[in-house]
Amino acid sequence: MILVALLSLAACSVNSQYSAPWTVKAVGKTYEARDACLQRQAAPYADDTADASSVGRIISANCQAETDALIASSNPHNDPVVTAAIRQDSDFRATGYVLKARGQNN
Repeated sequence: MILVALLSLAACSVNSQYSAPWTVKAVGKTYEARDACLQRQAAPYADDTADASSVGRIISANCQAETDALIASSNPHNDPVVTAAIRQDSDFRATGYVLKARGQNN
């Protein structure tokens, strides 16, 4: 998440379109949609004993449409580094939601 934020800040200085309020709002909405999907998908794994990071990757894959929308809204120039960072963030956040569902707030 921090990497994505840093990349976004760097993009702000280079690309003026990120300063447009409607763009910022659209990116925020796609973040919310992606995170809501990850959280919904994690809930059924609350009692599962499988490795949280493995389950997180499965959940992240189940929310691929939301992640793709986030990538499209926040990475208009299709920078592969930004795309990879967002996908990695999705896996990381999904794992966090699994741990939270299990009561392991790490």
